[in-house]
Amino acid sequence: MNRKPWATLALSLATCLLATPALAQNASRDDATAMVKKGVAFIKANGVEKAYAEITAKNAQFVKNDLYLVVYGMDGKCLAHGANEKQVGKDLIDLKDVDGKAFVRERVELGKAKPGGFWQDYKFTNPTTKKIEPKQMYCERLGETLVCGGVYKH
Repeated sequence: MNRKPWATLALSLATCLLATPALAQNASRDDATAMVKKGVAFIKANGVEKAYAEITAKNAQFVKNDLYLVVYGMDGKCLAHGANEKQVGKDLIDLKDVDGKAFVRERVELGKAKPGGFWQDYKFTNPTTKKIEPKQMYCERLGETLVCGGVYKH
């Protein structure tokens, strides 16, 4: 029995499944916490200019499936964004989700109250599915900034 065609078919199917974003494995809360801590350490070690550029450039160390980092100033200004570079430099303090929740304002308030880290729930567009989905964002305060990474709840 010639097994090569079956092996080729299995490899092709596996490749297709892994290449399909909608079927990609979702990041976990542990992944988000670890990536935020990695981002904080990278910023401290390399300075904001280099770190923000790396985060915004979607550097592989700051992206895992549907997880990416975002950095906000305590005034709500976006300083780095791993999924949408068009947000960088914009004042997003009054940005609201589909339910009307001013999630950036809430995030800044939580950052002032809980500088050691916190989780926040809101809804946001998943860059892999392009759909608005419930999201949980983990953030830690670093000086006058918040370094955040979130996971989508499917």
